Amino acid sequence: MPRTLTVAGAQTGPIARDESRAAVVRRLIALLREAHAGGARLVVFPELALTTFFPRWWLEDQAEIDAFFEREMPGPDTRPLFEEAARLGVGFYLGYAELVEHGGIARRFNTTVLVDAAGRIIGRYRKVHLPGHRDFLPDRPYQHLEKKYFEPGDLGFPVRRAFDANVGMCICNDRRWPETYRVMGLQDVELVLVGYNTPVPSVMTPQYDHLAAFHNHLSMQAGAYQNSCFVVGVAKAGREEGSDLLAGSCIVAPSGEIIAQASTEGDEVILATCRLDLCAINKRTTFNFAAHRRTEHYGLITERTGALPPPG
Repeated sequence: MPRTLTVAGAQTGPIARDESRAAVVRRLIALLREAHAGGARLVVFPELALTTFFPRWWLEDQAEIDAFFEREMPGPDTRPLFEEAARLGVGFYLGYAELVEHGGIARRFNTTVLVDAAGRIIGRYRKVHLPGHRDFLPDRPYQHLEKKYFEPGDLGFPVRRAFDANVGMCICNDRRWPETYRVMGLQDVELVLVGYNTPVPSVMTPQYDHLAAFHNHLSMQAGAYQNSCFVVGVAKAGREEGSDLLAGSCIVAPSGEIIAQASTEGDEVILATCRLDLCAINKRTTFNFAAHRRTEHYGLITERTGALPPPG
């Protein structure tokens, strides 16, 4: 029998700085219920889904910064989401700011967890490609300080068997890097889940602001096509604390085609039934890695970080 999985992207609108975790979780539960009513077995929430996008501000009080972080997952405020998912029998992907202590040292990551239909965490991913800057830039209308508030993820790009599929996760800026998808593609990934918070205009590349939506979809469509997998990209969107966040949540097929897309900048559920066997078409032909990859010519990809011009 064909393998199918109905997946929902649960886009959220803006989250105010003073909006409580409990209030946000109530919004997520409403989206979860709507997705379940539409037949979804897996729901994808955005990056940093529990708070406003705090890296837009330069903050110096560590207690104020840490108020945006979760020290346990689930915790008192997020447990109702886990309980409702278990009651409905629906899994989910949830992005949040994670604070953990290792040997008495606090470590902070931009994290997501994968939760099964029984409400159990079965996977964790920490964002590898952190965008932005570490220093305060006074000439900018807002900051993009992920490099200040988070450290790069230390878990790699694992793929795990879940929901009768090979599932991988990444977060926001990871979606723009082909290495993200290829590492998972080499683990036979069939479904890549990605949440994002993308400020527009960009403080880093304002000359490309008119292409923000195009580049957002381009990166996910290319990753899906070149690695023969479905990609579910889900935004926190709208005007949040004076800053605009890109919408455009979508579900992409292994052909690179968008098969579902959000039409608003608010809380919205999109749905697609993914025919997972479609992943095999290009895995056996154009992107049959075992038959066509030439790893002897790819050394620079891991030997070199920055680009250098040819000699002479």
